[in-house]
Amino acid sequence: MSDLRITEAFLYMDYLCFRALCCKGPPPARPEYDLVCIGLTGSGKTSLLSKLCSESPENVVSTTGFSIKAVPFQNAILNVKELGGADNIRKYWSRYYQGSQGVIFVLDSASSEDDLETARNELHSALQHPQLCTLPFLILANHQDKPAARSVQEVKKYFELEPLARGKRWILQPCSLDDMEALKDSFSQLINLLEEKDHEAVRM
Repeated sequence: MSDLRITEAFLYMDYLCFRALCCKGPPPARPEYDLVCIGLTGSGKTSLLSKLCSESPENVVSTTGFSIKAVPFQNAILNVKELGGADNIRKYWSRYYQGSQGVIFVLDSASSEDDLETARNELHSALQHPQLCTLPFLILANHQDKPAARSVQEVKKYFELEPLARGKRWILQPCSLDDMEALKDSFSQLINLLEEKDHEAVRM
């Protein structure tokens, strides 16, 4: 092969590499979903969201009013509005529901019976609220690393989820800060539910 042909071949390969690297255009934008995150004080909402955002645990401060975090995943960005869980805040939760596309409810699976009963009542209210009742729910039974933690089956039975949430889109998952892979998997399942709801809306 002549030197000219070899030079042409190398130039063509350089051209193909240039096109592959520079001319394929930006990647498609990830969809964004607006979620509301609720649960009693001490359930671990702030710590879980901060860990998903790779924030230092030393800087975590319990939410007293509300805060917003953009939680990035490979196939979506979740804009999570976390609401404080204190007694004097919970009565205002519903003011922040508008515009939500999904719900994250965090409960302390190792809490006292009184706190568990309160969490149960708050979840029932959320599941039946007009602005939330048709939305996908991710229910996280947090603090599974604690000795007193109740199992997912115990939580499901105590919260009466099967009869109450029948016909709704919901996921109940165990979680703890020690198992981030399981937590990310739970959020991936929620994203799947959000995408399904989007597709249904398009078909309609």
